[in-house]
Amino acid sequence: MSQENVEVVKVALAAWNRGDMDSVHALLDPDATLRPPADWPEPGPYVGQEAVMREWDQVRETWNADTVESVSDFIHAGDRVVVRAIWRTSGHGPEPKIELTIVYTIREGRMFIIEYFWNHAEALEAAGLSE
Repeated sequence: MSQENVEVVKVALAAWNRGDMDSVHALLDPDATLRPPADWPEPGPYVGQEAVMREWDQVRETWNADTVESVSDFIHAGDRVVVRAIWRTSGHGPEPKIELTIVYTIREGRMFIIEYFWNHAEALEAAGLSE
């Protein structure tokens, strides 16, 4: 099951990068929860598929374009998938390159919990792993 969970995350990231938010939406569990990283301007958490999508839509509207690029292997740990990523944006003001680690909890083939961490070791600990 773990490799199938990795595929869910890869498909979701590819859809995000294409701007196909309908496909991203379809990969979210109806009871999904999004937990932004510490000190994020909108602290969350966002609970429910529609709340998660509203937050992501708001974030995406900030720039003309954005992509999420994995910069590590996808680590699977039971129902969780961990990946280090760089979020690149462009279009309005500075063009940040935000590096973070994302922990996805997958339930029945959909993203159930999405957690962002600035600190990779904290992300691994949250996923029940250690560096």
